[in-house]
Amino acid sequence: MTDRTSPAESEPTGSEPSEPSAPEAGAPEAESTSAPAGAEVPGVDTGDRTEQQADAENATPASPEAAESKLSDSATVRTGHRRVAAGQTLQRVLLPRAEDPLDARPLYLDEPENLAQRATVLSRRSVRIPGNSRVSFASYFNAFPASYWKRWTKIDEVVLRLKVRGSGRLDVYRSKPNGDIVHLEGTPVSSSKSWRWLEFRVSLKPFEDGGWIWFDLFTNDNELDLDEASWTTDLRLPRQRVVVGTTTMRPVDCVQTLQTLGEDAQVLDLVERVVVADQGGQKIRDTEGFDEAARRIGDKLHVIEQPNLGGSGGFTRVMYEGVYNSDAEQVMLFDDDIALEPDGVLRANAFARAAVQPVIVGGHMLNLQARSRLHTMGEVVDLGSAMWRAAPGAATDHDFAEYPLRESSKLHKLIHSTYNGWWMCLFPREVIENTGLPLPLFLKWDDAEYHVRAGERGYPTVSLPGAAVWHMPWSDKNDATDWTAYFHTRNRLILAALHSPDDVKKNLLKQSFKLTLRHLFSMEYSTVAVQLKAVEDFLAGPEGLFESLRTALPEVRKLREQYDDAQTFSSAGELPSPTADPVLVEQLLSPPVRTTRIALRASKALLHNLKQPDSEAQRRPQLNIPSASARWFLLGSLDSATVSTADGSGTAFRRRDPEEFRRLGTRAIADYRRLVSEWSRLREAYRAALPELTSPEAWKQMYE
Repeated sequence: MTDRTSPAESEPTGSEPSEPSAPEAGAPEAESTSAPAGAEVPGVDTGDRTEQQADAENATPASPEAAESKLSDSATVRTGHRRVAAGQTLQRVLLPRAEDPLDARPLYLDEPENLAQRATVLSRRSVRIPGNSRVSFASYFNAFPASYWKRWTKIDEVVLRLKVRGSGRLDVYRSKPNGDIVHLEGTPVSSSKSWRWLEFRVSLKPFEDGGWIWFDLFTNDNELDLDEASWTTDLRLPRQRVVVGTTTMRPVDCVQTLQTLGEDAQVLDLVERVVVADQGGQKIRDTEGFDEAARRIGDKLHVIEQPNLGGSGGFTRVMYEGVYNSDAEQVMLFDDDIALEPDGVLRANAFARAAVQPVIVGGHMLNLQARSRLHTMGEVVDLGSAMWRAAPGAATDHDFAEYPLRESSKLHKLIHSTYNGWWMCLFPREVIENTGLPLPLFLKWDDAEYHVRAGERGYPTVSLPGAAVWHMPWSDKNDATDWTAYFHTRNRLILAALHSPDDVKKNLLKQSFKLTLRHLFSMEYSTVAVQLKAVEDFLAGPEGLFESLRTALPEVRKLREQYDDAQTFSSAGELPSPTADPVLVEQLLSPPVRTTRIALRASKALLHNLKQPDSEAQRRPQLNIPSASARWFLLGSLDSATVSTADGSGTAFRRRDPEEFRRLGTRAIADYRRLVSEWSRLREAYRAALPELTSPEAWKQMYE
């Protein structure tokens, strides 16, 4: 919240200076500013009094109305100038940054399409609603996810505090788990020249299974300004500092993220240290914009240059510094290639401080290329199949521009997650101390394994709506077929050995063999080769995992150099034109859906891949195939084709090779037989090695 202002204040400031702690809830007030619902009382100017005195005089007592129930709802409105400490803010109401593209706006404001004039954003904290308008704050970033706070924290009542100026009306609503909307409380506003403070108290009693809280603003002929709105609590939560950090191979992206973090003084006040594990060839200190980022963050910024140890080595360095070289109570990780909403740091910090038990607080991932789209409301690791997926009931790839929160019933259920990607994730110190550090897996599955391990030790994961970053969507990456396929395969096997039931080997065998056949039919020999190397390295046991942080990536890249399908051209135009009619693609693209038809198509593909290819197809592709159409049942019928990369930046020339098909297929059968026969031994070996592999002593030795 900002400093107190007089009724003559002319413009919203949006500033966020640091504030001292407020007295305990229930402290007596020096003067009363209560009024009947709907009445308005001018703000109280503090004059020459100190901030501490002003806080003591205006501390808000616990609301007696909160104990009452009206059809399970309790909501009251009070007016007057009240103040809470920064540490009692759970979630600030925000507006888009000036740099944000327009498609991010629906995440902050829900505006009817037929409005003659849109709301005017005055600052990150203030907005002007034009006359004859209705604007709702039932948006992803500004609605309050009440069910999560009820389920996991000691908060039983939330207080919406804000100031308004102008004429209109403000109404507060909540939703049920099925998306039905309930009006809670409202008040007219008529204060054309001076600011009026309002607070709305809402009980969290009816939010056991889901629901959000939000407010709408209405105007008739005149404008209405809103400033400094926040969802707050009267509870005095413990102050906890956070070490935030990232690991980077992309210094340009990382500098932008650091600059955004440094813009927000209230967020920086929570931060003890900003740690950057710099693992790239181009150093972040030599990158344009770094000096400005360093100026904003100040001496809290710590850049540590180290060899490329992958995401696990970089993120573990942040955890290590946060717990073993700092007194901070929390550690937050975030990716370097994100667009950051800084209030996510404040929200995750507040949620962890209010939690009834230590919980990992994960942030959601929004689509960096389509800003209004949410990746998922939550994820789980299915130990039966050793695979991550969307949590039960979780919405995926949701576009708030097309389907606002109020109109999307599937977004109102409480979602239970067991895993959250480390694009943004906060860990209480206790969790890291008792769970250990991540496994030395280089990248992929290190985050999933850590959340499963923490869960086994009694530390749940909560994916908190409204705490989020924008990140590149998975659909635009080739990480199922490029060099990362090695780490996907090996590390998934390690997670399964550590945490899955013994009979997971049946699912692993079935899925792995099907995947191998698909890649072979698709002429992706490099992918099969690195996956089999991953299986063989897993079979070798856990002893070489730390060493593999330095050696695995160069070995995999060298292996891929032997295969044509791993080499990329900037365009299919660099190659001879295709020989086949493009209409052939349409005829072959219909996917087999019945078991018998799938088996028949696979049998035909198998026989085709054992025959010698057309010699002309080795020089000239038969078809140019876009990435989205590169399916096994199409490619399995061809002798060659160009296939574009998932991000559209290039293309690969795939050519059928019967000898390599036989060689890799035979090797796969042998490896999978070993995997099944030795599974019990491997489970015991990896589980026995886990304490050492995740110990601070072992990681310290790696960093020295």
